[in-house]
Amino acid sequence: MISTAGTAGKWKAMARPSLPSSLDSTLPGISREVLSVSMEPKYQCQQCKEILRKPLQAQCGHRFCVFCFKQLTSSGPIPCEACRAEGIFEEAVSMLNIEVGQHEGCCDFEHVKCEACQALILVGEKDRHNERECEARTLNCKYCKVTFNFKEIKAHDEICQKFPMQCKDCGKKKIPREKFQEHIKSCAKSKSACQFREIGCRAVVDNGKQQEHEQTGVMEHLRLMLAALSSMRLRAEGAGELQEDSGLGLYRGPEDAPPVGAHAVAHNAGRGGGPGVQQKVSALENILCVLNREMERSALTLEALSRQHRLDQEKIENLANKVRQLERTLTTRDLQLAESEQSLRELQFCTYDGVFIWKIADFSRRRQDAVGGRAPAMFSPAFYSSKYGYKMCLRLYLNGDGTGRGTHLSLFFVVMRGKYDALLKWPFSQKVTLMLLDQNNREHIIDAFRPDVSSTSFQRPISEMNIASGCPLFCPLAKLAGKSSYLRDDTIFIKAIVDLTGL
Repeated sequence: MISTAGTAGKWKAMARPSLPSSLDSTLPGISREVLSVSMEPKYQCQQCKEILRKPLQAQCGHRFCVFCFKQLTSSGPIPCEACRAEGIFEEAVSMLNIEVGQHEGCCDFEHVKCEACQALILVGEKDRHNERECEARTLNCKYCKVTFNFKEIKAHDEICQKFPMQCKDCGKKKIPREKFQEHIKSCAKSKSACQFREIGCRAVVDNGKQQEHEQTGVMEHLRLMLAALSSMRLRAEGAGELQEDSGLGLYRGPEDAPPVGAHAVAHNAGRGGGPGVQQKVSALENILCVLNREMERSALTLEALSRQHRLDQEKIENLANKVRQLERTLTTRDLQLAESEQSLRELQFCTYDGVFIWKIADFSRRRQDAVGGRAPAMFSPAFYSSKYGYKMCLRLYLNGDGTGRGTHLSLFFVVMRGKYDALLKWPFSQKVTLMLLDQNNREHIIDAFRPDVSSTSFQRPISEMNIASGCPLFCPLAKLAGKSSYLRDDTIFIKAIVDLTGL
């Protein structure tokens, strides 16, 4: 349902495009004979009963040709006879008085050139283009807050020190690039070579499992050590000119040369595998035996610690289960509390006579949330046609929706699932009037419609609420700018009236 409140440019003429006089404001309505199909009542002038020619909408919601309207109001505002005929006459509303708007100069489908990238765009898509599509737009890095051109986004991401990276070993995400190398060094899943690689261990293990590898591979490491020592002994036997100290078999420089007698003993031992080398091998074998006994004791201690660890893990798991049970209980209580609060709010604002006034405070912040996409739409509390009647609510887009995005308030009417739907007449067919109230009580913005009974929006609800139906172009945002009588103390008021005739 498209609003026609306040502007003639929002209407699409039902007459055939071949009629050159269809927009002539000096003539009454277009003859219904030009139509090949039946005409919906909303396209009929309430005065001449023909097809609307340059339509206008009165405050009460009824529509007239410009010519017919000027004739009726030539001597000033008069009561609306259509309202009297329908039995909905209200002194404050049903007066034929309207401000004619102009469409020219504000068409959303006019092409303009983007000042930044020089591309041709539609006026209605200018904001979206500037925010999301313009190749020359300026962006702020959401990680390091540096400003750069959109075309440089990939190059900046490659050097941004705050850019989030993911460790391919442990899977951890959102690691700043400046701390990534530090993470790799300490990551328990990153792999590195065993520290015994110098004597032949070829294992490459996770950083977090190095200690485990060393404990389980003690015997293998000892065998590698023994092989390395044996190789050293063979090299020592083949290098008779090397001088050996008392325990390590290291090369010694001329300035550290031992007395002549000691040199002779080392020289003879090197040539014939004398007592010096045999003593070293024997000492190393004793060391290995001691290490083996130490490892056996360590293995027993490790087994005891493992058993204790398993017991501790069982206790931790039991405690974790209790915590999860408590969390589920708290979640259930929170849901119950939220439902109770929602029911209390609905009771606080609920009406049962088909008339509902919705007060929307903190308008500026809510509109910014809508512009930023954080909360594009908001629902009103529910109201009813009677205590056991239809359940309804309103849906409002503060930055517009569809054809009204960025230019209008969009207001929709929603039929909700109620407790007594089985007793009601379906589809919903009551006339609905939507109003943005002038807080000076002079000129309200009004739109009215009768439901399309073939639409799913007005059938008996099978879910919580039906698809919203209403007015994408309900009110131009320009009317809320400056010292607007519709917006006072950062608050607006929206009124809905459901015609209860026939219920």
